[in-house]
Amino acid sequence: MKNHKTRIGKRPVMLMMLTAAFGAALAGCGGTTDSNAAGTSEGAANAAGKTAETETITLGLLPSIDAIPFIIAHDRGFDKEQGVNLDIQTFKSAKDRDVAFQAGKVEGLSADLVAISIYNEAGQDVKITSTTFGEFDLLTGSEDVKSAADLKGKTVILSKNTSTEYTMAMMLKQAGLTEDDITVTEVPQIPTRLELLKNGKADAAVLPQPFVTMGKADGLNVLGSTHSADVEPFVLAFPQSVIDAKGDAIREMYAAYDEAVEYMKSHDQSEYIDLIIKEVGYPETLKDQIDVPDYVPANQVDPAQVDSALDWAREKGLLTKDIKAADVISDVQFK
Repeated sequence: MKNHKTRIGKRPVMLMMLTAAFGAALAGCGGTTDSNAAGTSEGAANAAGKTAETETITLGLLPSIDAIPFIIAHDRGFDKEQGVNLDIQTFKSAKDRDVAFQAGKVEGLSADLVAISIYNEAGQDVKITSTTFGEFDLLTGSEDVKSAADLKGKTVILSKNTSTEYTMAMMLKQAGLTEDDITVTEVPQIPTRLELLKNGKADAAVLPQPFVTMGKADGLNVLGSTHSADVEPFVLAFPQSVIDAKGDAIREMYAAYDEAVEYMKSHDQSEYIDLIIKEVGYPETLKDQIDVPDYVPANQVDPAQVDSALDWAREKGLLTKDIKAADVISDVQFK
């Protein structure tokens, strides 16, 4: 995401653009409803004595694979065992999540590096506290498209000024192409993207889970992913004010996250797959096709990944401030 200077006379227009872009950042998890994640837990009884002194962290998450360890940490009571209560608010769209964030209804949120640039451009001191294990895939239903290099002159569905467009830009760059080599059809709602691609209205689309699994079940092919392209835009972020006020609780949250990761490694997928289906939105019919990622303990974002995204954001006119990775990375958990 990369450097423009803004004339004072154009500032209102820029602020209007940033406001619109802020609402669209990470757009694509279709729908507008939100719900609390389930809270039944086997560890709750062990943590009962800590309830009175337990601090709450409110997280705004999208129903995607990067939310799963947090959901399991709360469901199994690992959060309370560590001394924190995770109040998980799941949102079907990034716009709704951002509205809740701006209104102060959530403290931390699953975001991406493009969103981080937009938040800070808009004057919000939002810091990255860790990466999350998200993934975007590039899917196609065209027989003559075998790789990203075959997309020259083709139509791709994505959401502009978001991490989906950034991901596409990085994949094209690695294939020796630029964004000018493709025709972009902007469709913020992910379910609509999938339907258009299935109906041959475009040559490719950038999609997250569970829509990747759904697309593959309907015969679509995966051309690549953020993992194969070594693009890591997914992060967890908090305002600096929350980090200052709740640093201990954030560290306890990550201890619970790591415990959830170990739980998934040591337990059969069948023991928690129903929770994933409920919270992430996989169709029950695809239960046997769900491939839960091999999660790793929480870790800090790679500064090179951050600078790459910030550079791209400047090139797109989303970021005018001279900020670097060090300016948006917190050391609350990782020194």
